[in-house]
Amino acid sequence: MAGERAAAEVPGTPEFRAVRVVIIGLMLGLMLSSLDFVIIAASMRTIADDLRGQTLQAWATTAYIVTSTIATPLFGKLSDLYGRKKLYMLAIGIFLVGSLLCGMAGSMYQLAAYRALQGIGGGGLTALAFAIMGDVLTPELRARYQIWFSAVSAIAGVAGAPVGGLFAGADTLLGIDGWRWAFLINIPIGIVALLVVHRKFTMPGKRREQRIDYAGAAWLVICLGPWLVVSEQGRHWGWASPLSLSLLALGLVGLVLFLTAERRMADAAVIPLRLFRNRLFTVINSANVIIGIGVFGSLIFLPLYLQLVKGLSPGEAGLMLILQTVGVLTTSRGLSKVINRSGRYRAFLLLGMGMVSGTLFAFVPLDRGSPLWLVGALIYLLGAGVGICFPVTLLALQNNSAKEDMGVSSAAYSFFRGIGGAAGTALFLSMMFSLADSRIAEAIARVGRSPEFQASLNDPAVLANPANQPIVETAKGAGGINLDDTSFLLTADRRLAAPVVDGIAEAMSAVFLAGGCVMLVGFGLAFLLPKRAKRTEAPRADLPKPEPAAS
Repeated sequence: MAGERAAAEVPGTPEFRAVRVVIIGLMLGLMLSSLDFVIIAASMRTIADDLRGQTLQAWATTAYIVTSTIATPLFGKLSDLYGRKKLYMLAIGIFLVGSLLCGMAGSMYQLAAYRALQGIGGGGLTALAFAIMGDVLTPELRARYQIWFSAVSAIAGVAGAPVGGLFAGADTLLGIDGWRWAFLINIPIGIVALLVVHRKFTMPGKRREQRIDYAGAAWLVICLGPWLVVSEQGRHWGWASPLSLSLLALGLVGLVLFLTAERRMADAAVIPLRLFRNRLFTVINSANVIIGIGVFGSLIFLPLYLQLVKGLSPGEAGLMLILQTVGVLTTSRGLSKVINRSGRYRAFLLLGMGMVSGTLFAFVPLDRGSPLWLVGALIYLLGAGVGICFPVTLLALQNNSAKEDMGVSSAAYSFFRGIGGAAGTALFLSMMFSLADSRIAEAIARVGRSPEFQASLNDPAVLANPANQPIVETAKGAGGINLDDTSFLLTADRRLAAPVVDGIAEAMSAVFLAGGCVMLVGFGLAFLLPKRAKRTEAPRADLPKPEPAAS
């Protein structure tokens, strides 16, 4: 095996060419999972409108995040038992089936279920791509090919939003609704990746016995599921209703049983509890949850803000979102080495958290009349702040973990960021749509007696347009606006649509304010880090040696 890996470094050898092909297959798989979330975020407004479920879109997003977060460590350990190739092909297959079903969804509830299935495959793709790379490459080659994998993430970030906007902006492509191609585009890419890995990845795997924490994963789902349902539906049921309280209690029971299972599984747990004895591990991952809330929340809300408030098309909004990716790449690439050499994690995390928090606060006073260049500048600054937070937390965690804990610490990094993302997406979307109804009604009441608005209500051409009916009925006190389908704003009379957009903007401003406050909590957590941390060079003597864990 060592000879094959050494031969892979010599250009022109069969081993070198075979490794190149395998790496391309892994990059295609990683491209699937990297592109998917960005494309769907840019397309979600159109998807939710078409499925009459704009206020339910959190289900489709959080379902993917939760299942992929839980599946990532499980796939890593299962691959030690059954081999990387089998599990990687299984992950691609699950992802493709989920993508196909998502492209055929007829309601937001169906889409959420299929996204959950797709997330299981996405978690496997993320976990196994890097594990296989470690199997087939020497340490020297890993550093070289890591640049390729980083390029895949960068390309996905830059291209994903415009591609998603392109699909969402097309009525049909080849006789199929344009937005459905946001999912169906995965099929040809995934089939190529599947064929490449099946035919070219022939390295025999070494089976390693692993204890799989199935119980912990199941209790974690029982913990998070009810809480996410309440965060989404609590505004309808009532936060103190018997159903909401029952689900909150069920989630609490799931949490207790999850912690019990983790204690029993020790180092084989999804998240070994002994790691929390390390203060830096606890602080970093607490901040990581906050970062997940801010990052995923902004990724979901910015496309909605650009389309609903600024009136951009899906394609135009996708192009604007490139600024966020450019901001992330600028700071993450430029500062990673500086952060690593200096060890000043506190200072850089304060800078990153401060930038994200300040930018979210700067979004609060914006309205539909704010200049687009200002919005673009804030989007870039938001990305730049996120680009600082990511490498700081990851490097701090890795450089201060014992060598035998490196794999599980890195897995915990992804786990807690994903949990934060799911919670932030559900809570912020629920908050926005809870506030939108009252803010729209207030905005209509403010302008309801203006001559311009009254003229539009008495204009026969306006009254004949079905898109204006929800606003007309609300203005006359005969009903409310159903935000499950916001497509009426595209063709509604601008005089009538203006207060609706203003109400949505005010609701989003409240969400940006809440997001900024949450990031301030992370800013405070950063003060708990040491000013300068030292790299851990040896295993920690105070902790027992863990069992072998997946990469």
